[in-house]
Formats: sequence, C-alpha cells, structure tokens
Amino acid sequence: MFHTSMSWADVIFLAQGAWMTILVTVISVFLGTIFGIFFGVLRYQVGPWWGAPVTFVLDIFRSIPLLIQLVLVNAFLGIVLRLQISGFTVACGVLTFYTAAYCSEIVRGGIEAVPFTTRRASRSLGLTWLQDMRYIVGPLATRVALPSWIGLALGVMKDSALVYVVQVTELLKSTQILITRLQEPLFLLTIGGLFYFVISFPIARLGGYLEKRWSND
Repeated sequence: MFHTSMSWADVIFLAQGAWMTILVTVISVFLGTIFGIFFGVLRYQVGPWWGAPVTFVLDIFRSIPLLIQLVLVNAFLGIVLRLQISGFTVACGVLTFYTAAYCSEIVRGGIEAVPFTTRRASRSLGLTWLQDMRYIVGPLATRVALPSWIGLALGVMKDSALVYVVQVTELLKSTQILITRLQEPLFLLTIGGLFYFVISFPIARLGGYLEKRWSND
C-alpha cells in the first residue's frame, strides 16, 4: 500500500505539468509536421544533389541529442545574441525543427512509396502537379507515412521531458519537484507514468484505428 501526504494542490501541480507537456507537444508536432511536409516534398522534387543543403541542416537536428540542442540554442540566444526569449519559446522552437527533421524523412519515404506508374498515369490524364500531389500522391503517401508519424508524435511527447533544461516545468519536472519535497519517488513516478499513459494512449489508438480503416478500403 502507498502511504502519501500528497494534497490536491500537488495533484493540480502535476496536472499543470501535464498540460505544459501537452502544449509543447501539440505546438511542436503541428509546426514540425508543416515544415516536415514542405522539406520532404522539396527534397523529393529537387533530388539528392540540389536538396543536399537542406538535408545537411536537417541531419544536424537528427544527429545531435535533443538535450544538447536545447542547451546550445538557449545559451546562444541568451548569452551571444542577448535576446530575452522565454524557455517555453525556445523549447517549442527546438522541438519544432527536431520534429521537422524526422518528419521530412517520413514524408519523402511516403512519396517514394507511391508507384511511379500511378503518378505518370495521373499526369497523362491532365492533372497538374498540384492536383497530382493533392488527389493521388497525398492520400497514398499518408497511408504509408501515418504509422511512422504517430510514432514520431509519441516520441516528441516523451522527449519533451528534456525541456526542463530551459526552465520549463513540464510533467517530469513537476514530478521531480514533488519527489524532492514529499520523498515518495515510487508513488509519484507511478502517478507521472499514468499521466503520460493518459496523454499517449488516445494518440496511439487513433493511429491504429486509422491504419486499420485505411487498410480495409
């Protein structure tokens, strides 16, 4: 049995941390997906040689650990440029480009999975490039890319625990603060894990539902 002196104020404090986790994740995944689609389509259209500069920049975000990115960007903006930017903005900015770097690969792979003969047939019917991307490539590529994108979104949600280094009190940081005060790590980590489960489970189930529905079409 757990014995805890945890109060409702502590529960609210954890809930506020969970809300911050959700907020950072939603903003980062939304903006990162938009940029990822743009970069993914761009890299596919221009080819590997012309897309090399974009690929190089995105590889930096994929290669350097997220924790180091957060520390370096925060230090560069605050110490070098002397800009007064909140930790929340820094966290969302870094996570956005971190998401975009991985999402661009998912998008590019999804587009490449569409058979060339299908695209050639659509263009022979008189569809423009935009119409081809919207009505042919987009739906087919989405079915291929969705499972990976769901995994990326869940990964970003869990990686958001690292934004504590830029003074953002998200769920894990809130849990650590209460552990220091209440000295009940097992109970509090269990509660924190339940919060993460409640956040991530609907996303995973929605992705599974869409994937199963599309596979039956």
